[in-house]
Amino acid sequence: MDYRLPEGSCDCHFHIYGPFDRFPPGNEGRFTAAKPFTIEDAFAIWDKLGITRGVIVHAVGSGDDNAVTYDALRRYPDRLRAVAILRPDVSDRRLDELTDVGFKAVRVTMIRQDGKRVSTLGTSYDDLVKLAPRIAERGWHAQLWIESSDLAAAAAELEKLPLNYVIDHMSRTMADKGHDHPDFRAFTDRLKTGRYWTKISGADRNTRVGRPYADTAPFMRAIVQTAPDQVVWGSDWPHVGHSAETMPDLQDLLRLLHDCVPDEATRRKILIANPARLYNF
Repeated sequence: MDYRLPEGSCDCHFHIYGPFDRFPPGNEGRFTAAKPFTIEDAFAIWDKLGITRGVIVHAVGSGDDNAVTYDALRRYPDRLRAVAILRPDVSDRRLDELTDVGFKAVRVTMIRQDGKRVSTLGTSYDDLVKLAPRIAERGWHAQLWIESSDLAAAAAELEKLPLNYVIDHMSRTMADKGHDHPDFRAFTDRLKTGRYWTKISGADRNTRVGRPYADTAPFMRAIVQTAPDQVVWGSDWPHVGHSAETMPDLQDLLRLLHDCVPDEATRRKILIANPARLYNF
């Protein structure tokens, strides 16, 4: 069975790269794109899946000018919103330009896996502290690339900032940690406050056993059962960093979504209503 999503569905986490003659690729280590993946390439996939709208997460290696993403938003304002990479010295004028074209958040790199840093690129927590008042007054939130135990440790300081938070990839908790782990439970409890959101994405990043990612299903179910109003979905296309052997099939990811969210009304909330509210479509 091939899954197709309802009209108005939103892919709330994907990346674009290129064309390289206009937007040269940056070095992101193992997450470096091997070829261009343009916004038009994304649209071609969306057309097959029924996706109408999306949120570009600007790739950390593509530069803090956010140029490739800015260009896409400028050309397709009704279909796209975006998450930026920022430096603290970004000008007010540039922040206003990004806001006007549809940027809604800054992505903050705080990610560790198995106790080791996955990436140090992009906007840091210290950068966020400096940026917070300026982005808050423009209605932005912070999207945190962070694991659930590190979120538990950082939450008290984060909550002093005048921001709401979207947590990447189900809190990037590896599946063998267990969905009953106290730090994962604390993360899902934070969703109930209304100040936190999460993306049920990244199953292919969080799995320990590979496709079809059954070991990540308990985490997705726990999130949706706890706070369905604070959840959006994302594909994480084009899945940079995977080998040919581990590259996800989007149908596997959609099957996981339907298995974990069997209620159609709840799926429509996650795919349509929640993104419209979070990203102001």
